[in-house]
Amino acid sequence: MTNNDILRRIRYAFDFSDSKMISVFGLADFAVSRSQVSDWLKKEDDPAFQECSDTLLAIFLNGLINDKRGKKEGPQPGPEQLLTNNIIFRKLRIALDLKAEDIIEIMGLTDVNISKHELSAFFRKPENRHYRLCKDQVLRNFLKGVQLKYRP
Repeated sequence: MTNNDILRRIRYAFDFSDSKMISVFGLADFAVSRSQVSDWLKKEDDPAFQECSDTLLAIFLNGLINDKRGKKEGPQPGPEQLLTNNIIFRKLRIALDLKAEDIIEIMGLTDVNISKHELSAFFRKPENRHYRLCKDQVLRNFLKGVQLKYRP
């Protein structure tokens, strides 16, 4: 999955307007214009399409956490330079304040069955021997489940 695809899916799942997208970036102390957001949300075959970098998606996800959970005291975490599906999945879990049972329920909406053990492997540190790489299909199904739950 591309970063632009993830951004589009999140926007659709929560029915965010352009203004809301701009304000989410703003919550992570990053200013973007309406045209930038619009270009990131365009399809790849559109001539005005702009690729959304890992850093920009990380900034958006940090803003989403601040939007859904409130800003935490002290300095804000900096955006990651390199994003993996595991990091994206973790940030979405934090933003939506989901427990393992909630994620299993959301995945169930897309007819995907996942155990608590499989799920916890995605959120471990990469050096842990039980760490498992989150594939595009898992993240795609999770985002589809989020869409079904928050925008039926």
